[in-house]
Amino acid sequence: MGILDRSRAQPFSADDLIDCYGKGVFPMADARHDRRLFLVDPAIRGVLPLDGFRISRRLARTVRSDRFSIGVDTAFEPVIEACAAARPGRMETWINRPIQKLCVELFSRGLAHSVEAWRDGKLAGGLYGIAIGAAFFGESMFQSERDASKVALVHLAARLRVGGFLLLDTQFVTDHLSRFGAVEAPRREYQARLAAALAASADFGRLGPYAGGAAALQAISQAS
Repeated sequence: MGILDRSRAQPFSADDLIDCYGKGVFPMADARHDRRLFLVDPAIRGVLPLDGFRISRRLARTVRSDRFSIGVDTAFEPVIEACAAARPGRMETWINRPIQKLCVELFSRGLAHSVEAWRDGKLAGGLYGIAIGAAFFGESMFQSERDASKVALVHLAARLRVGGFLLLDTQFVTDHLSRFGAVEAPRREYQARLAAALAASADFGRLGPYAGGAAALQAISQAS
């Protein structure tokens, strides 16, 4: 793990960030207001297999009900801002301003995406990540209403499957992600999966800008 100081003469750029993801490392910060970046290369990586994505019956009912309206790339900056915000149980975040700025630049290039869950015209939850080749690097998610981020994750998985993605990188495995089927991959195995995904192509927009819950569940069931 290395540290980068944004005050150096040649700041860490969006191209540097793309190169890092291609090598299997990713940036983090100690705190929201710390401008330094750490490059992290875990010995064990979190991966969520798209052909083994699991959904509980209760969550499937929620997805099918279309309680939340799903948007794609319609509120990238509000989503990343919400992901970076302090909340009960987590007063600090690894998403500092330099990382946020870099991700916004990647979004302007079509390499970063958000999936948003809306309720009554308000952003209730969502997630964002980086797409390179057929690899999607899930960065962070948030919710202000129960199940909003979970529904967004289901729609992300459906979109990645339909779009031909081969890898959904979750960085680490949490209890929350393990319920969806996330597994741990040793560095060598992860690097092999990453290389295969980067050598392929995928289309994040193939599912279209709007897809209902039933369509998302069908896409996932066809993959499982």
